[in-house]
Amino acid sequence: MAPRLLYRVYERKLLNELDRDRLPKHIGIVLDGHRRHAREEGLATYTDSYRVGMERFEDFLGWAHELPIPAVTAWVLSRENLSRPSDELDPYFEVLVELFNRLPDLCSRYDMAIRFIGSLDLLPDDLVAAAKEAESAHPDGSRRLNVAMGYGGRQEIVDAVKDLVAELVEEGVEPSEIPDRIDADVLASHMYSSDLPDPDLLIRTSGESRLSGFLLWQSAYAEFVFVDVNWPAFRRVDFLRALRDFAGRDRRFGK
Repeated sequence: MAPRLLYRVYERKLLNELDRDRLPKHIGIVLDGHRRHAREEGLATYTDSYRVGMERFEDFLGWAHELPIPAVTAWVLSRENLSRPSDELDPYFEVLVELFNRLPDLCSRYDMAIRFIGSLDLLPDDLVAAAKEAESAHPDGSRRLNVAMGYGGRQEIVDAVKDLVAELVEEGVEPSEIPDRIDADVLASHMYSSDLPDPDLLIRTSGESRLSGFLLWQSAYAEFVFVDVNWPAFRRVDFLRALRDFAGRDRRFGK
């Protein structure tokens, strides 16, 4: 039996065995391993790997839609990534612009609202313009896609604290009373995506067994799955295995 046919049979088996009542409501995913994929596959440029990776991301949104998963937050670019040389970043920015130009049609098909989170002010103007255009083209939907770009988990918490303190000052709260007005629930309401439930499942590709600050605040009780394959080579069967792993865990939320 051909390998491709075997994978299809295995995918169908995994899909049929999934407990639909135990699937995550919000998945966070780190699209890691583009450069490693390019080197391992002998691709001419990183751009080739980036394009394959973004096509795979579109596939992934389709896989999530089929189940369906109500919310996805995808980390496509960290604040730390911005320190890389321009000959690595510029091609990736170009590929992201291409993706963002396609996202409205994709999200219309899947009835997904698009939101971008992160320090967009640090990014090139054309990239930000493409992101904002995509966001305004499809602001509503029964499901949600968050794209984390120029994102850092620590910075999100810093921004939330700044936003909360500024709000309290504007309300006329005395400086001495401000500490008493800050607690976990209030601070959570100032995170970038406070309208979404915390992610149930976080997936990272490329074999790295760390989150690097992804959704640092929100991931307190999330389940983690680390996949050895690089993102451009991530398959539907890898996704289904992650979901099977998640559905089989006993989630106690610290109890």
